[in-house]
Amino acid sequence: MTTEEQKKTAQDELDQAQQTAEDAQATPENLIEGDVVDATAEADTNEVAALEEQLAQAKDQVLRAHADAQNARRRAEQDVEKAHKFALEKFTKELLPVIDSLERAIEAFDQNDAPAALREGVEMTLSMFVSTLDKFNVEPVNPQGEPFDPQFHEAMSMVPNPEVEPNTVIAVMQKGYLLNGRLVRPAMVMVSKAA
Repeated sequence: MTTEEQKKTAQDELDQAQQTAEDAQATPENLIEGDVVDATAEADTNEVAALEEQLAQAKDQVLRAHADAQNARRRAEQDVEKAHKFALEKFTKELLPVIDSLERAIEAFDQNDAPAALREGVEMTLSMFVSTLDKFNVEPVNPQGEPFDPQFHEAMSMVPNPEVEPNTVIAVMQKGYLLNGRLVRPAMVMVSKAA
């Protein structure tokens, strides 16, 4: 029975009790038994109060269930959003060594006499590759000269260097990368320490 039906039933019983009380007061023999009528009215009042309390509890339960449903829907939406946002994480991780290789090839051209056209081709390939990753919110982490941050950097070694502040990145061995602000690969760095 719903709360509305309970309320209606209680109201009908109250109306019936009032009608019975009025009928009982009309007959002279029941005038002596006024206490019985008062007891019936009091019992009906207690029943109405109990039903109103049940109604309040039912409303509270409905509100809590509604809030739980909203929270579950919001969590599901966040999970779907994260799945879309970071679906490329593994794919990105697999592509990063290709960028590293292209960057090393360009460094090797600086040390060796290689044809300019070959160098230009590798630079263009690297540029296209980096711009493609940029379209998918993949950003490089190149912390050269910045303070060491263990959340984004991985220290390969510490080198005494009096020219810079301690715990400063003095060399980047391998760039790190972020995907939509989440770390995909930490930057491998050399960090300065006090001499």
